[in-house]
Amino acid sequence: AEVFYPFGFDDNGLPTERFTENVRGIRARTAGRQAFIDACLELSAQVEEQFEGFWKRLGLSVDWRLRYSTIDPRSRRVSQAAFIDLVEKGLAYRQQSPTQWCPECGTGVAQADVEDRAGVATQFSTIPFTLDDQTVVPVATTRPELLAACVALMVHPDDPRYARYAGGYATPPLFELRVPIIADAHVDRDKGTGAVMCCTFGDVTDVEWWRIHHLPLRIAITPQGRMNDLAPGYTGLTIKQARRKILEDLAAAGKILEQRQIEHTVGVHERCGTDIEYLVAGQWFIRILDSKDKFLEAGRQIRWHPDYMRTRYESWIEGLNWDWNISRQRFYGVPFPVWLCGHCGHVILARREDLPIDPQETPPPIQRCPECDGTAFTGDQDVMDTWATSSVTPLICGTLLEPYGIAPGVFDRDLRPMTLRPNAHDIIRTWDFYTIVRSLYQAGKIPWTDVLISGHALDPTGKKLSKSKRTAAEDPTALLDESSADAVRYWATGVSVGSDTVISAEIIKKGQRLVTKLWNAARLVAPHLESYQPAGSSPTYLTVSDRWLLHKLNATIRRSTELFLAYDFRGAREEAEQFFWGDLCDNYLELVKFRLYGQADGVTSASRDACRYVLYHTLRTVLKLFAPFLPFITEEIYRTVFSASDGATTSSIHRALWPETVDSWADEEAAASGRHILEVVETVRRFKSEHRLSMGADLSELRITAPHASTLWLASAEVDIRSATRAQTVRFTPGDALEVDIVC
Repeated sequence: AEVFYPFGFDDNGLPTERFTENVRGIRARTAGRQAFIDACLELSAQVEEQFEGFWKRLGLSVDWRLRYSTIDPRSRRVSQAAFIDLVEKGLAYRQQSPTQWCPECGTGVAQADVEDRAGVATQFSTIPFTLDDQTVVPVATTRPELLAACVALMVHPDDPRYARYAGGYATPPLFELRVPIIADAHVDRDKGTGAVMCCTFGDVTDVEWWRIHHLPLRIAITPQGRMNDLAPGYTGLTIKQARRKILEDLAAAGKILEQRQIEHTVGVHERCGTDIEYLVAGQWFIRILDSKDKFLEAGRQIRWHPDYMRTRYESWIEGLNWDWNISRQRFYGVPFPVWLCGHCGHVILARREDLPIDPQETPPPIQRCPECDGTAFTGDQDVMDTWATSSVTPLICGTLLEPYGIAPGVFDRDLRPMTLRPNAHDIIRTWDFYTIVRSLYQAGKIPWTDVLISGHALDPTGKKLSKSKRTAAEDPTALLDESSADAVRYWATGVSVGSDTVISAEIIKKGQRLVTKLWNAARLVAPHLESYQPAGSSPTYLTVSDRWLLHKLNATIRRSTELFLAYDFRGAREEAEQFFWGDLCDNYLELVKFRLYGQADGVTSASRDACRYVLYHTLRTVLKLFAPFLPFITEEIYRTVFSASDGATTSSIHRALWPETVDSWADEEAAASGRHILEVVETVRRFKSEHRLSMGADLSELRITAPHASTLWLASAEVDIRSATRAQTVRFTPGDALEVDIVC
């Protein structure tokens, strides 16, 4: 089957900006917009060439003709057109509203960009709020720097300690403020003192109270994370500096009633680890809160591998508190294709035929505002969040085949929903969720039928390897230099789907041993298959050893294929590996050496041809079962041994047909008899080991007692038993159970 397998580099947005700043030693704000964009583009191109070379060297079967990036003109055009579509549908809107903000990166962020950092140590300080009659209400807080932004004191309406104060006013210490006391059932009476200061803004609860109770807005923190003029005496201090200074001043004034050290959870920006603040800014949002049920249902239409990962998807949706903020106050990304009227703020959208467009470099398509007739316009200075473009990758993919005669409309009709989205578990809440949102909004259907979730590669300390944070010691290309791509792939495919795995030199060495063993097995077999043309059906003469191996091979094909179809790659590899090491190499090749080399009495041309038939089909099948894991060694052996006879359709194993089971190979009787043969062989091996004999040491005689039916089967495999045991004579006697007497 033909597989549509493009490769995209997600190279726009804040992650690339941070990477460029770290690598080049520059800052976006001081370098200048265009100079910084040029630096990002240059570094992205260099890194992508390196990574393309790495992925090719690792053996990814990507169609590199279909490579794209999320900042290239095609992706910018698709992303901007999709944004315009959402605005026209009323699913995207611009609003001046409280926003989760990263002071370090200087930008608003989405809820998905915020991580909870547990165990953060801080002071939990109880301070006095004074009522008009000088009554003191104790208030516990971890954010004393937000006293300057306090707009209310919240109490529970059923709290006998404070409910009677509702409707009055209170004054916080250090700042000349007089704030209302408001009763609200969302106050947690058991947390702290039960009285809570509401500031604009300390957390999402403050935002809710601000909206519900129509409170004033007092923003005391700048976008750069410093105190502003609303905090006299602390203006210009960073948040943490102000916190320390205010606590010192409170203590000096005798205003700390109680203080204790606690550990709590803090929301931080996942890109830089900076504590998240809540500021007010003009941002573009995509509506998601009012469609949670739709997104949950879409997730249930998709098959998740492993299935439990769907729970992460659903938990994320159920915990959403904000619409999706897609505005970033940065330089390097897809520009919003809009202009704002300088007089009334009306939004002017770009024309689709003009896309991609940079509104800071290009005037709007109109000369007068349709709302106020104004003539001054400003191009939107923000860029889209990187996920705003990554989430339309299905739409981008729909344009990749245009140069090959397949229009987007035909792609949508024939190839959507696509089959598979592979990604790691940390971006279920972003790439998976956002793509489902955009696909439902813009195509009316799920984007793919299956999601395959992988884990992360970890260093020996358990830290995730990251392409943007990697040190030289963590460079994955070093693994290829030290061993081989096949060995590294062996390690990577040895973990269950969805699980993290530590880079293991021992497992990579094990993979290299498998590569070597496969090569050696092929070297042993290949000379006997020269000019061999396989028969269309099984030979009439097959020993029980032959039939046993074909039965095992048939079962391995079936189980491996079933595991592949279930995306259990580890299980599929283990099935092939167990058969190769145990059944083929350890046992069958030892059983048939006499027949293969014609080294013993009783070896006929028919029995040798039977052996060649089995080895031809077995080795060819084993190569195909291993090909997804070990693409290079299997290709080399296949081209050398099988391309002439199996290459009617292709000379590459990676374009050959996948193995199929053969009904005539299924043989339970031969399977049972084969187990008896292996019992005999294992008994001899154990005897030689106990008597410190080499496995190749000759024996004078084997006397085998077995039930009558088994004796007949065992006798038919006499040559094979002599081959594996090196016994000069084998005698068979009917009896009640299998017994082996060994004569040296």
